[in-house]
Amino acid sequence: MGFYAAHVLPHVINLSMRNGLLLPYRQRAISKAKGRVLEIGIGSALNLPYYGAGVEEVLGLEPDRRLMRMAERSSSRSQRRVVLMEGSAESIPLDDASVDTVVTTWTLCSIPDASGALREMRRVLKPEGQLLFVEHGRAPEDRVVKWQDRLTPLWKVIGGGCHLNRPITTLIESAGFRIAELNKGYMRGPKPMTFMYEGRATRA
Repeated sequence: MGFYAAHVLPHVINLSMRNGLLLPYRQRAISKAKGRVLEIGIGSALNLPYYGAGVEEVLGLEPDRRLMRMAERSSSRSQRRVVLMEGSAESIPLDDASVDTVVTTWTLCSIPDASGALREMRRVLKPEGQLLFVEHGRAPEDRVVKWQDRLTPLWKVIGGGCHLNRPITTLIESAGFRIAELNKGYMRGPKPMTFMYEGRATRA
């Protein structure tokens, strides 16, 4: 792991995720969580303040140790039980059908095997559980997609593996989920980076 990835990138991710434009998306998604929650890529734990009274426990999965340390500081101030786990979304260290809600916010873009990770999310989700997601991804216009495809190889290098062009709903449905709620559209900013998918899915 190079100096940039080990020492600079975690702080870049933390700062970029504090963008005020992301806050309404974050609040809407997290407010729907309930029961035992697994948050994929908890990062520096920016979502913690927005979990409601219906959440019993938050299990935070994070592969980056520096972000984990940031999350530890935030979770120590949380009013609910938070358990942090260092690990990969492609191999979630939980039993089958053991969580009520899975949360992923701006995470599917950077997981190396997003399809495998989504199958793991489905595995640990209870039959009546829900997947809450907010992600950026593939835009609907061909001209924007061309730029997303051109920029993604460089963007992955500077953004910790982040893909601009992943078809989020297709990935979710292909992993055995049914989209129950979905809102799509551009956030303010450059179009290749700002097409948002916000929704809820259940096991198909």
